[in-house]
Amino acid sequence: MTALPAIGAPATRALAAVGIRSLEDLRGRDLTELATLHGVGPKALRLLAEACSSSSPEVVDSYSARADEYAELFGSMSSVHPSDERLVSSWARSAEGRLLDAGCGPGQWTAHLAGLGLDISGVDRVPAFVELARRAHPEASFAVGDIDALEEEDGTLGGVLAWYSLIHHQPSVLPRALAEFARVLRPGGTLLVGFFTGPGVEAFDHAITTAYRWPPEALADELCAAGFEILETHTRTEQAPGPRPHGAILARLSSDD
Repeated sequence: MTALPAIGAPATRALAAVGIRSLEDLRGRDLTELATLHGVGPKALRLLAEACSSSSPEVVDSYSARADEYAELFGSMSSVHPSDERLVSSWARSAEGRLLDAGCGPGQWTAHLAGLGLDISGVDRVPAFVELARRAHPEASFAVGDIDALEEEDGTLGGVLAWYSLIHHQPSVLPRALAEFARVLRPGGTLLVGFFTGPGVEAFDHAITTAYRWPPEALADELCAAGFEILETHTRTEQAPGPRPHGAILARLSSDD
């Protein structure tokens, strides 16, 4: 079990009273609902949100333990649905400026787009993924990093690809990642997000660790709140990869011009 962060005795007692004593107990819980508990203030909520992000030790450790298996199943373009390849490649070619594959995993998308002659690098929080990516694609650029706290400077990217890299973000944590993408994109830069769709925002038992489904319109609202305008929304239900309905949203960072 993963211990809760140091949020103070009052908040710890309040959470324990409702059965939350570890990060695992927070799975599927909406952190905003915890704000109604006496003693759980804004600082405690922020610390909990940070601990539950996709960069949390649980998510990193879970992917690290199965990195080789994951790469074997999903680490090549042969596992990609043809419509996804067309969509991502078309987006990347239309973007102006340097691209970032945020949450690149074993690096197949970074390498594929670099092979099209595009200026792209990949970043992932899981060192094992970055090691596999560098080994499989020595011609491409990869780094270990946190997609919620990118090392890119403000307004320097033409596009960000977040292809299923936000699925483990709790709904209350997602705005933080979207704000970070908005920070590093130049005005007019684009973001392409791949995700699992569903009738409501809900947690489900992903093979690695808890993930979340989003109705396209709900995720679009989050993107708009982060300063993006929606350009395209796509959905499909074919079992490739897996039986879950898939979605993608292409959004552009609003410009002041």
